[in-house]
Amino acid sequence: QPCWREYLTTRIEQNMVVNCTCPISECRAQPTTAFIYSIVSSEEIIAKYEKALLRRYVECCSNLTWCTNPQGCDQILLKDGLGYGAACSKCSWISCFNCNFPEAHYPASCSHMSRMTCAKCNHGFCWRCLKPWRPNHKDYYNCSAMVSKAAWQEKRFQDYNERCTFHHHAREFAVSLRNSISSIREMPKIRNLIFVLDACKVLEQARKVLAYSCVYSYYNQDTESMDIVEQQTESLELLTNAL
Repeated sequence: QPCWREYLTTRIEQNMVVNCTCPISECRAQPTTAFIYSIVSSEEIIAKYEKALLRRYVECCSNLTWCTNPQGCDQILLKDGLGYGAACSKCSWISCFNCNFPEAHYPASCSHMSRMTCAKCNHGFCWRCLKPWRPNHKDYYNCSAMVSKAAWQEKRFQDYNERCTFHHHAREFAVSLRNSISSIREMPKIRNLIFVLDACKVLEQARKVLAYSCVYSYYNQDTESMDIVEQQTESLELLTNAL
């Protein structure tokens, strides 16, 4: 029993317990949950084992995923039946279930978020596999383009990138402002500032949409609907700045 206890404890601490087998090389039998509970007595080790089982379960279920909040959240989300923009019930973070980008990025599509361009040399590549878009991916960057066109494209990218960065920073300001107000509204005379908290939430969401609108506009410059999109974006930006 002591040998089994040491063996299982080591496997649990190394996150290798889910698929571990009998230590005898010829035996492929896997220890059951009941057996592990009867051998391992440490509550801390058992807690790690149960977390490993939960992670394994979520990984095996195609309709389940973890919240992608980069600040950390242990909430499990159900993909099925959730419309676009559904937020985590624990931390309110809005995740994208269709790609590896850490948050929902409307109106930019998932394919937009997978493209990255070096601001210095204008090399286009996929952020997932780091391979260039040309030739294995779509012909995103035309290397035979005229220098004047390349310079225009670089200037255009810088403009959209600066706007996108500005809105992301402004969104961080809205979050910081909301947190500051939340910390003082506990005072009896300031509880009526709840409407300011709501305004901060709206401001945060608007900045997020504006940031990803820059990505959408950059990759859809030739579509017929872009005039309407640009008008709507400009209107939203004016109202957001006023707020």
